[in-house]
Amino acid sequence: MTALQNETASSPAITADAAAALSVGIAAFAAGYAERGIGSAAMGAIAEDEDLFVNGLVLTVLPETLVILALVVVFAA
Repeated sequence: MTALQNETASSPAITADAAAALSVGIAAFAAGYAERGIGSAAMGAIAEDEDLFVNGLVLTVLPETLVILALVVVFAA
């Protein structure tokens, strides 16, 4: 028998702290990935028309709410 077979089947694969850190990390990675495309499109739009600066800024900052919500969930639980 191996050491893995000796553990009970009900034990989690990772701890709660590790799961929380993983969820915030994945949310941050997803926000950065989304901002990559949004930022370049916003810069192109602003180059064409400077009145679109506020819209581009709002759309660029919007994915960061994913990370903020992930942090709220981690600290609220």
